[in-house]
Amino acid sequence: MVNYWLAKQEPSGPRGYNFENLKKDKKTVWDGVHNNLALKHMREMKPGDLILFYHTGDERQAVGIMEVTSKPYPNPNEDNERFIVVDVKYKKPLKKSVTLDELKKQKKFNDWELIRISRLSVMPVPKDIWDSIIQMSQN
Repeated sequence: MVNYWLAKQEPSGPRGYNFENLKKDKKTVWDGVHNNLALKHMREMKPGDLILFYHTGDERQAVGIMEVTSKPYPNPNEDNERFIVVDVKYKKPLKKSVTLDELKKQKKFNDWELIRISRLSVMPVPKDIWDSIIQMSQN
């Protein structure tokens, strides 16, 4: 069974990485996560799971979909084994980006981590919320 996730990334700046970068690279290692809850979520990822790529900063919007291609493993660039990474690959852009403001306008998103825990960088996306966001991106 496929699980659904959202992962945030700052699209610009010196450490920025955006969805266009992923499209060019075709795949990347999703790293840099240090928050305990975000790490807990990443430990539950498995190959085949789908992730909404979310631009933070000034944009604050879901822009595309990537797929998990590895089990979580210790980040080779960190000294602490609790910091993990997953490999991901580019899947496709959303037809239309879905902004945080659009999501906040609908009550069904109020209890979701994206709205409740704004600093969380990796979170599960319940199937009904995933379907709603995909639907919103079609219009």
